[in-house]
Amino acid sequence: MIFEQWLIEKAPTLKPASIQTVLKLASEGATVPFMARYRKEQTGALDEVAIQLILDKKETWDSLIKRKDFVLDEINKQGKLTDTLKNKITTCYNPLELEDLYLPYKQKRKTKAMKAKEAGLEPLALNLWAIGHGEEAAPQGKTLEQLLTEAAGTKDYETAELVEKGVQAILTEKLSEDQKLRDKVRKTLATKAFVKAKKSDKATANSKFEKYFDYEEPLANLKDPKNSHRYLALKRAWHESEIQLSLGASNQDEVNYEDQLLKTFETAACPVESIASPVLKMSARLALKVYVLTSIEKEVHSELKAIADEAAIQVFAENVRKLLLAAPFGSKGVLAIDPGLRTGCKVALIDASGKYLANTVIYPHETHKQAEAEQVILKSLAAQPLKAIAVGNGTAGRETEDFVRKVLAKNNIKIPVVSVNESGASIYSASEAAREEFPELDITVRGAISIGRRLQDPLAELVKIDPKSIGVGQYQHDVSQPDLKKSLNTVVDSCVNSVGIDVNTASYHLLSRVSGVGPALAKTIVKFRDDKGLFKSRQDLLKVPRFTEKTFEQAAGFLRVRQSENPLDNTGVHPERYSVIETFAKKNGFKIEQLLGGGVSHLKTSKEFANEVGEYTFKDIISELQQPGRDPREEFVTFSFRDDIHEVKDLKEGMTCPGIVTNVTNFGAFVDIGVHQDGLVHISQLADRFVKDPNDVVNPGDKVSVRVMTVDLKKRQIALTMKSGEIEKDFGMTSNKSKPNRDFQSRAPRKPKKEFTNNPFAALGKR
Repeated sequence: MIFEQWLIEKAPTLKPASIQTVLKLASEGATVPFMARYRKEQTGALDEVAIQLILDKKETWDSLIKRKDFVLDEINKQGKLTDTLKNKITTCYNPLELEDLYLPYKQKRKTKAMKAKEAGLEPLALNLWAIGHGEEAAPQGKTLEQLLTEAAGTKDYETAELVEKGVQAILTEKLSEDQKLRDKVRKTLATKAFVKAKKSDKATANSKFEKYFDYEEPLANLKDPKNSHRYLALKRAWHESEIQLSLGASNQDEVNYEDQLLKTFETAACPVESIASPVLKMSARLALKVYVLTSIEKEVHSELKAIADEAAIQVFAENVRKLLLAAPFGSKGVLAIDPGLRTGCKVALIDASGKYLANTVIYPHETHKQAEAEQVILKSLAAQPLKAIAVGNGTAGRETEDFVRKVLAKNNIKIPVVSVNESGASIYSASEAAREEFPELDITVRGAISIGRRLQDPLAELVKIDPKSIGVGQYQHDVSQPDLKKSLNTVVDSCVNSVGIDVNTASYHLLSRVSGVGPALAKTIVKFRDDKGLFKSRQDLLKVPRFTEKTFEQAAGFLRVRQSENPLDNTGVHPERYSVIETFAKKNGFKIEQLLGGGVSHLKTSKEFANEVGEYTFKDIISELQQPGRDPREEFVTFSFRDDIHEVKDLKEGMTCPGIVTNVTNFGAFVDIGVHQDGLVHISQLADRFVKDPNDVVNPGDKVSVRVMTVDLKKRQIALTMKSGEIEKDFGMTSNKSKPNRDFQSRAPRKPKKEFTNNPFAALGKR
């Protein structure tokens, strides 16, 4: 079997030619975003998910082949590699079955069976095995006790009882390493076993794991990725000593599958009743109970964990994607507030380009300082053309929002006050990236700046922090951390490349995510830009040290030069296609500018051009020329919570509230309704219809209308429903009336000026 055949069995929609092309391009240094965007004709228009699948499965395949070669070599060194065994290993593509085949030959620490064999007990063990299988007749006139006594006398086996234990060890090992018996146990557990949980002695009162204190669920259920989150919950409860976790037969089963398996093992050990039966049956029991069941149960837990990890990572990655691609407020001035009670609210002024201008601290929650806080806000609005006030959603966030809204209403000022999710803002504030940008500023001020920039452009700001810190995961600390990191980094790269980056304004954090670039080259690009001035065309990138032709091929299509003389430099059209478009324009008497927007109709009807570039590339070029410089993200809309609720105790059953979806999991969605504690909309409450996947109904960042079902003040748990009403995308929101085809303005970090000539906070002194 070759890799293509093996993969197609797992993913039947893939074609051999597409698989081979992806592997060839990857070996030549092509990135996933590049292949998905600019090599559609060769790959058959595979998307990033399919391409990544091929590359991941190739790693799995290579590891399997390497392991098979190792196993064959090890057994061959022992002189035990028969043609039959070699054929079994060569044709085996199941990792578990491969390990079963290798098990009898695997080098082990000295076992009881090895010790017994060294003492010369193996002939007796094999003799008893042959008697139990009817292959040899039992010695006439001799009992089992006599046979065991005759073999006694060697060191450590002086008595018949000790000999019996040694013989059992040999036979137990033989049975426990039998591939067919192990496979029988594996298949039985897969169909009949239940994952069971019982309350432990260390369980706490009002535990969040109460539902698992007397719980069982079919193993087959938990192997379904849609249910796998429950296994992660069980594992966490077990790790926290709240429950005892095990595999076993259901309490409702009349016949225990372990009893059935024991009969299978006993039959395999002694199909014929004889004097050897007691030893053989005990060996069968030990092989099953002590070795095989324990081993296969570990396999099962590992498999469940792997399935749950993959599902949880996929959920996390999709949530991160939605947040990164959230609608940007755009290049507009913002007053950012990081709320606080005792230490006050940190206020930062951010201009339309994302540049930090000034900061101060206000105390709107102290009555005698509210007038001063009001003046700070008003002076800020007078000093700069601000278009929004961004307030972090942390401690005192709702109270701060209310204060700001009252100030604006009192002074008849109409600009939106927006609650911004500040998850991870503290991580950024203390990061090396923040220290590089704002070495002279306090960590709390950096947090306020980040909140303001998140409103202006979530993608440009969120790429600066570890995506794990965004906090939209499902048991994110319980899953495989290397796999999580790899998946999230892939998602961040995908988002950056799908939007496109302005090479003249992007920070090195954004540039490092561009196909083919990386952190080191990104810093070189920024330094070149600072030293030599703005790039005037895509071709200027080749002047950057270490920006090779290969790098240009991979990166150029994702980098925009807004003010280039060539309008194609501000589109997603790859430079390798410029000559074809220019030839068409010249041949038909057009300038390139005349093919943009509505003028693309001239190109759209050209069958000759379509045939030359290929069907998929033709569609992409037409799309790019129709809306040059377009931002694929949605248009921004403002949002506000209910004014009469601020804490969990303010909630009443039946209350309807606007909310923002903060996290989507396999079992439902968490919604922020403005009480510092997200509520859960269980999957059964997401819609009036049956919902198989919550992502079919909601995404992180969605504005929804929910109704309060129950509130548990002790556990601080809120149950919400979205039934009897569709998701209200415009609940409590107004459009900022920005154009859907706005330019994406990614911003480079700028050092703060030491003095700001129009600083509304100057009179308050430095903070």
